[in-house]
Amino acid sequence: MTTATLTETGAAAASRRARVRAVRRVLTRKPGRIAGLSILVFFVLLGTFGPMCYPDQLTIDPDAVYQAPSSAHWLGTDFAGADVLQATVVGSRYVLLTCALAGLFAVGLGTAVGLLAGFHRGLPDSLLMRATDFVLTIPGLPVLVVLSTIWAFSSPLEMGLVLGIVGWGGIARAVRSQVLSLRERGFLEAARGLGLPSRHILLRELLPNIAPYVAMHLLLAVIGFVEAQVGLFFLGIVPFSTTNWGVMINQAVFSGGALQSPEALFYLLAPLTCILLLIMGVVLFLDAIDELFNPRLRER
Repeated sequence: MTTATLTETGAAAASRRARVRAVRRVLTRKPGRIAGLSILVFFVLLGTFGPMCYPDQLTIDPDAVYQAPSSAHWLGTDFAGADVLQATVVGSRYVLLTCALAGLFAVGLGTAVGLLAGFHRGLPDSLLMRATDFVLTIPGLPVLVVLSTIWAFSSPLEMGLVLGIVGWGGIARAVRSQVLSLRERGFLEAARGLGLPSRHILLRELLPNIAPYVAMHLLLAVIGFVEAQVGLFFLGIVPFSTTNWGVMINQAVFSGGALQSPEALFYLLAPLTCILLLIMGVVLFLDAIDELFNPRLRER
C-alpha cells in the first residue's frame, strides 16, 4: 500500500470520526433530541416486530366488554371485548407503513420534478411548474373522497400511493428553490465547464447537496400523512378494511361512546397517545437534523 493510499485512508477515517462526533454533539446538546430519536426508533420497532406478537385478526370476547387495564389486558378492552393493546399494536403497522410509503412517493416525485425544473429552466421549468401548480390547487380531501369510491385502500401501498401523489407539489416547489440557489455556485460552473453530462451533474453534484433538505421534508411529510390518513379513517371516508389508529378513534367515538363513557377512554386514548408521541418524536428529531446540516446553527 502506497503512502498516498495510506494518507487517503487516514483522511477518510478522520472525516468519519469527525462526522460521528458532530452527530453525537448535536444529539446530546438538548435532551429532547435524544428523546425524539428514541421515540422514532420505538415506533419503527413497534411497527416492524409488534404485529408479530399478535394475530392480525382481533380476538373478540363479548363477556369482556370495557374491562379496566389488568394483567390479562394491559390497556383494557373495547366495546366489543377486543384487547386495546392488540388493536394498537396491529394498527401501528398500517399507519407507519402507509406514512413511509407516502413519504417516499411524495419526496421521490417532488425531488425529481424540482431537480429537473430548477436545473433545465426554460420550457421544461415552465411545464413542470404549471403541473405542480395544478396539483397544489387541487383540494386533497375531495380528491381522496372520490378515489375512496374507486379504491378500497385495503393495503398500505394503495393508500401510500394516493397520499404521495396528492402531496408531492409542495416538495417540488421547495426543491426547485434550492436548486436555483445552487445553480450559480462555483462547483456547478466548473462541472458545466468540464462538459460533464446533465445526468452526472444532477445525481453527483446537485442531489448530494440538497439531500439534507430532502430528508427534512420527508420527516415533515410523515407528520402530514399521519394526520391525513388518521383523519380519513376517523371521518369514515375510507372503508374500514383493516385495523389502524384512525379506525380505533372512529369506533371509540361513534360506536363505543368514549366521550360519554369513562370505561371506553382507554380505547380512545391509546391511539391518540401514539399519534401525539409519533408527531412529537419527529418534531424533536427535526431540530437535531436542522442544526446538523445548518452551519449557522452549529456555530451559534
